[in-house]
Amino acid sequence: MRDALVAAAFQLFLERGYEQTTVDDIVALAGVGRRSFFRYFPSKEDVVFPDHERCLADMTEFLAESSDDEPVRRVCDAVRIVLRMYTENPTFSVQRYRLTKQVPGLRAYELSVVWRYERAFADYLRGRLAGRPDGTLRADVIAAAVAAAHNNALRSWLRSDGEGDASAALDHALGYVQQAFAGPRAPHTEEEPEDVVVIVSRRGAPMWRVVREIESTLEQD
Repeated sequence: MRDALVAAAFQLFLERGYEQTTVDDIVALAGVGRRSFFRYFPSKEDVVFPDHERCLADMTEFLAESSDDEPVRRVCDAVRIVLRMYTENPTFSVQRYRLTKQVPGLRAYELSVVWRYERAFADYLRGRLAGRPDGTLRADVIAAAVAAAHNNALRSWLRSDGEGDASAALDHALGYVQQAFAGPRAPHTEEEPEDVVVIVSRRGAPMWRVVREIESTLEQD
């Protein structure tokens, strides 16, 4: 029933446009009543994003199960669940992307969805980074960076009509996040100070003489 309502809605959105399609139109095409529609979707906007509640629940559960000592890596793994939701049905995802670009209300709705994912990341990281200096600030910054990396890879893939390797693009983008916030620090080594040679030469002196003075000074070491 849920899938039938989504299919009917998008058929009408493509044929008539989003604003010109009503809930009554959708249920009539799907062959069900209004009560059935609102059992699955609180509003017409929700039928455009039918999979986000499930995905958010799956992702939150994934984070809650974590015993990982590397919380940044865990959040990066979690956001891959979101990308997989889109790539499982490229045709639908591209249709939704095009529709959302045309309807300001849907763009606002989508931003609220993205914010919920970002908040889930931040809540998890705040718990894992509690007690550390700037733990809350660090959690919020990392969460925003992970969301931005995902959105960059996803939108590039959607603009290409679902062509290309979205997972590889996301891995590349997340590499910057992990490098910035979870990359291994280079070991500190004591380096010997470098020798510095200062030569004072008369202006206009031939280059061969300058070179000879440098060689002579170095040979004295």
